[in-house]
Amino acid sequence: MAQPPQPLPAYAGFQHFVVTSPGPLVAHVEIHRPAKLNAFHEAMWLELRGVFRQLSCDADVRAVVLSGAGDRAFTAGLDVTAASEGGPLSEGEGAVVVDGARKAAKLRRHIAEFQECISAVERCEKPVICVMHGIAIGLAIDISCCADVRVCARDARFAVKEVDIGLAADIGTLARLPKAVGSQSWVKDVCLTAREFGAAEALAVGFVSQVHESKAAALAAAVGTASLIASKSPVAVQGTKELLNHSRDHTVEDNLRYTGVWNAAALQTNDVAAALMSGLKKTRPTFEKL
Repeated sequence: MAQPPQPLPAYAGFQHFVVTSPGPLVAHVEIHRPAKLNAFHEAMWLELRGVFRQLSCDADVRAVVLSGAGDRAFTAGLDVTAASEGGPLSEGEGAVVVDGARKAAKLRRHIAEFQECISAVERCEKPVICVMHGIAIGLAIDISCCADVRVCARDARFAVKEVDIGLAADIGTLARLPKAVGSQSWVKDVCLTAREFGAAEALAVGFVSQVHESKAAALAAAVGTASLIASKSPVAVQGTKELLNHSRDHTVEDNLRYTGVWNAAALQTNDVAAALMSGLKKTRPTFEKL
């Protein structure tokens, strides 16, 4: 019987995330708070930033899989109890009344840091494949929209829940979800109503690209895709992610110009010759670490 992958020593210091390597040059990041449905408090999103910043620079990693521990949830989003007890909106008994402008400045800084922590998933130089199952609401949408590829299990239950707790989603969903799917009408439908939608609907609108029968099957498929990506030139993969993300947020003309500048450097890599020769010789190429 195969032994499960062991945690990578370089990532052992993280309390709320377990990082293993299920295959060569592939990292698997698991949100690890299953007793609380992997709901996030501040220490967790700060750690998420640390994990993905480290992965971005890790030469032994070329692709990343992100999932949630346990059978019930990818993540139930924000830990509302923790936020109400210790967050910037909490006002316990005896709290000092703060001038509105100063309170707003504090909240703005808090939101900006929260956004930056979640955006670390998108900014990671390595492709990230997000595997969702069970409950995947609120912050789950923010996080998964930062991933490059999204897959899910058939039991996944999604929702943009923020309007149900009295606020507009502010950590990335409203910025990224309209660019991740093809229908503004559908995006406004789910964001304004906070209604739940399932795996079949997520697939139909393009929010996910694959639906599998179980979490295990979805995870296996994601690891397979990550392994395939990891076998490619890391120069080519990094450039492709960078240029696709740039294309999403810029005009065609701007992206063509940026691509020319990027590839003026990247095309000097030895990986091009190695890939071409392997194709001619019908061999599997190997590429140096990046």
